[in-house]
Amino acid sequence: MFSKKAFTLTEQVKQLQERGLYIPNSKLAERYLANISYYRLGEYWYVMQADKENHIFKPNSRFSDVIALYNFDAELRLLLFDVIEKIEISLRTKLIYHLSHEVDPWWFQNFELFNDSRALVKTLANLQEEVERSKDITLKNHFKKHKDDKRFPPAWKSLEHTSFGALSKLYGNLKHTLKAKDIIAEEFGAVNHTYLPSWLQSIAVIRNFCAHHSRLWNRNLPGTVKLLPKPPNPWILEKENVPKQHEFQRLYIHMCLMRYLVNTIKPDNDFSIRLNELFNKYPNVDPGALGMKPHWQEEPLWK
Repeated sequence: MFSKKAFTLTEQVKQLQERGLYIPNSKLAERYLANISYYRLGEYWYVMQADKENHIFKPNSRFSDVIALYNFDAELRLLLFDVIEKIEISLRTKLIYHLSHEVDPWWFQNFELFNDSRALVKTLANLQEEVERSKDITLKNHFKKHKDDKRFPPAWKSLEHTSFGALSKLYGNLKHTLKAKDIIAEEFGAVNHTYLPSWLQSIAVIRNFCAHHSRLWNRNLPGTVKLLPKPPNPWILEKENVPKQHEFQRLYIHMCLMRYLVNTIKPDNDFSIRLNELFNKYPNVDPGALGMKPHWQEEPLWK
């Protein structure tokens, strides 16, 4: 039975010091712990422990390094959230435009166009909740003007209120016979529908980590991705710098795919500059914990 009692801020700092974490300013550490929980910071000092069962720290482990790691991770999430926003808006726009022209503005609720009807039911149920909860004046006016139309509002109104995860599921669930599915993939530089769904699903997971302030540094990510054998746009030139299958759990390959996609949306984006500046700002952060490759900045993808 769990029997640990809650520790005061002073007790938390004292315990860390007794376990070997160097904290020269106890009051400053308490101020950090008053705003960032012990449990959350523990995700960053875990790797500094030599004895993880008894939580004994390695020599020269510093509380300031823990805070640096935490701040690096927070700034990385903000950077990726900004990049993913561009991908999300572009994906939403392409889905609405191409499918509405190929089929009609209500394609997203046409079960004949999708492979998995149960998955579509879940997506539409979530969309229904979002639409009903929305205070958007466009939707309110639509329902007021079209009281007798029991369908969702058209795609360009409805899909503005769904998540990146739902958009990625809609795309992946589309039947391969739809021309738009390949057109969208081609516009993103992914050649055809085979590869893009796995990219979007992995990015949706990372977006949720960013939105919920979850750790990305030194994290194993769920799922996997399919890589193009011969990408049509700038990619990684050195074969040894292309992550192997067992490295797909690390963030680097997913950031590479984000960069690849955002390059098609905004070729003059500053993703590479901002990422490099972040590593320069926090020189004590080990890029290897993210799966970064040596001289990654020199690859055509990141130039």
